Amino acid sequence: MIVFKKLTYKNFLSTGNNPITIDLNKSRSTLVVGTNGTGKSTILDAISFALFNKPHRNVKRGGLVNSVNGKNCEVDIEFETAGHEWRVHRGIKPNNFEVYQDGNMIDQQTNVRDYQKFLEQNILKLNHKSFHQIVVLGSSSFIPFMQLKAWDRRDVIEDLLDIGVFSKMKTVLKQRNSVSRDTAKTSKISLDAQKDKIEYQKRHITELEKINTQAKQSFDDEIQTTYDKIQELTTELNAFPDGLSTELETLRGVKDKLNTDKGRCNHDMNELVSKAKFFEGNDECPTCTQEITDALKTSMLNTVKAGAKKTSKEITDITDQYDTTIESLESIRKQVNSMKDLGTNIAQHNQQYNTLQQKQVQEVDVTKPNADLLTMQNDADDLREDLDKASDELLYNDIAGEMLKDTGIRTKIIREYLPAMNTLINKYLQVLEFFVAFNLDENFQESIKSRHRDDFVYDNFSEGEKMRIDLSLLFAWRQIAKMKNSTNTNLLILDETFDSSLDEEGVDNLMKILFTLDKGTNTFIISHKPDILESKLKAKIEFKKINNFSALV
Repeated sequence: MIVFKKLTYKNFLSTGNNPITIDLNKSRSTLVVGTNGTGKSTILDAISFALFNKPHRNVKRGGLVNSVNGKNCEVDIEFETAGHEWRVHRGIKPNNFEVYQDGNMIDQQTNVRDYQKFLEQNILKLNHKSFHQIVVLGSSSFIPFMQLKAWDRRDVIEDLLDIGVFSKMKTVLKQRNSVSRDTAKTSKISLDAQKDKIEYQKRHITELEKINTQAKQSFDDEIQTTYDKIQELTTELNAFPDGLSTELETLRGVKDKLNTDKGRCNHDMNELVSKAKFFEGNDECPTCTQEITDALKTSMLNTVKAGAKKTSKEITDITDQYDTTIESLESIRKQVNSMKDLGTNIAQHNQQYNTLQQKQVQEVDVTKPNADLLTMQNDADDLREDLDKASDELLYNDIAGEMLKDTGIRTKIIREYLPAMNTLINKYLQVLEFFVAFNLDENFQESIKSRHRDDFVYDNFSEGEKMRIDLSLLFAWRQIAKMKNSTNTNLLILDETFDSSLDEEGVDNLMKILFTLDKGTNTFIISHKPDILESKLKAKIEFKKINNFSALV
């Protein structure tokens, strides 16, 4: 229950710098009087502004500041609920909004809108519409329950039954659904993209492995080719006859001997030519001066010729043998050189073969690509888990959404309470001597039957009859709030209710109801008829204009 205790305001509407303080918990019944414009209904505006940041009447925020002073508009309201003392301070020029719990201001970490939401949902536990349906009746700007739209009627009833939490849950669920849908969508897009990355990475690794396979095959082929070449060269080397080197040395000796023999023969031939020239050119011996006869010359020349012929043939034979030897020598030298070249080539290939066997194939390292693939797959698993979680949450939210629909659990609770609500409404109607059968359905549409069972609706009745219905609903809602301990409060304000469409009998009947209210109810009756009501109420507050400012008398 909310127990409102004190209201203080200054520079608010027609109120000036001198604050006006109203004790909201002093008397069970208080008459508020004063001529028009003195500030009676300002009480309503001040309470509404302090609690909900909007006045009761249709006045713009800037119009709430006293037009003469133009600044320092302040309103304070004090109340008790849930075992704590609360004070709400609100101001304009400068703008202020502060909430105090047990004398300590609540930290404002959020913006003003969220701070107001906290005040309504966590402290007051009622909104502007619900407050005015259980606290206020009358005034020109008051909209009775029966004139509210269907959804506004529903809000009031949900606050009374303290099931507004389901509406909040529905809102939260809607937000969570939106987040879950976004998460599912984002996860699906990310997962699809991750799958593409994984497939690309797999193809990349396959290409690298293919390159490595080709490199290994090429390496093995190179080793095999080298080995085969060694075998080929070895076979070729082995095809040469043995002893070629010895034969080469022998032929070199033969060549040298032939060169020597040829030199000797050439020397002998030169001596024979010299002899021939000697005998042909001399008739006597130059040494002994002995005569050389023709017979001697002839004999000697024949001997020289025979020797020359023999030597010439020997030279020819040696030359032929030499040429043959040279050819053989050149042939064997070529074979030996070929053998040396083959040996060198075999040695090079053996070295290459040994090097290749010790060498590792140059492969592309796939360790990092495989590690990257594993990371990608793990990330994909996480995304898949997020997607599954979001999908499950969407499924659960759909189930919860069905329960939180207007036709769901809230309607079921309302159905349970509707008979009690209708009973209370009809009880107060009878007290007010308006004998009809009033019934609200689960859509909060009314059906009203007369004694003759004629069907009516709210708009069929006169203003006085409508007032009786409005009063009955007001007291019924307060009774329900008390039963549920939801929006129950000590404060009741009737603004010119007695001045409007109630006749004398209606006034008396209304007073009967007021007298039956709990002792904890503090009723403020704003009226222009003090003569009629003053004797029936316990306290009175009178407003007057002093120097064009509202003030208490």
